[in-house]
Amino acid sequence: MEWLFAIGAIGVLCAIWGIGIERFLFVIRRESVKVLPANSTPITVLHIGDIHLAPWQKRKAKFVQSLGRLKPDLVINTGDNLGHADAIGPVLTALAPLMERPGVFVSGSNDYYAPVLRNPLAYLAKPSERSEGPALDTPRLVGGFRSAGWLNLNNREGQITINGLKLGFIGVDDAHDELDNLTSIPNQANALADCDLVIGVSHAPYLRVLEAMGSAGASMIFAGHTHGGQVCLPVIGALTTNCDLPTKYAKGISAWRFAGRDVILNVVAGLGHSIYAPVRFFCRPEVRLITLEAK
Repeated sequence: MEWLFAIGAIGVLCAIWGIGIERFLFVIRRESVKVLPANSTPITVLHIGDIHLAPWQKRKAKFVQSLGRLKPDLVINTGDNLGHADAIGPVLTALAPLMERPGVFVSGSNDYYAPVLRNPLAYLAKPSERSEGPALDTPRLVGGFRSAGWLNLNNREGQITINGLKLGFIGVDDAHDELDNLTSIPNQANALADCDLVIGVSHAPYLRVLEAMGSAGASMIFAGHTHGGQVCLPVIGALTTNCDLPTKYAKGISAWRFAGRDVILNVVAGLGHSIYAPVRFFCRPEVRLITLEAK
């Protein structure tokens, strides 16, 4: 009986940590990547995603708002900002300091539909089904971003000049709900032929998206969606990415090669979770501050 009591006690402690503590331990991960042309001035990129904000999550909103003090050269938002039907106003308020900086964004399924209750164990077997919740006022969210000057990259390209470098962006809408239009990518890339660096942006890092963007000329790709696994195990790491990306790439920087070209993938573990699965375990909520440097 003692061993049953011990297992139960460990389970309670893990639940207290994952539900009551770790999911509030927001962190800024800092890394650098040599991807810019020779002699270029470094560019700081704040990568945010999977905020999943609900109106009552004041601590998370305060952390997001505090990120404005970083004054990044560029903000890349990879979607799933919303975690509740009434979260559009709170999200735009929390992101307001960052929307004073140059930025680009794509949407995730939770920016289109409110969350619904799902069986969390089902994620271990296969990626979740298409979204089924009530439709959200996505145009209001997108309009807020665009009015601040952020570029909408949902199945379209964009360009921003930063520190004298012309950055080109290839984007797709949410691949998890199969909204990604991969046939648009070659045309997007053609429009960016004179850019100094091409960056891919996707909510979900499905392999088909990574290959299409890398083959079209993206040197670096930013994505979210995975939550870093959300619930991870020591040594083993993430148990799922909720897509076909291998679990060892669930968060952080990894190197890939498509069509004979080297491509860097950066996946952010995100700041949130579904309101129906309020837990983080061995996977702190994060944003990523990436310094792009000259090769």
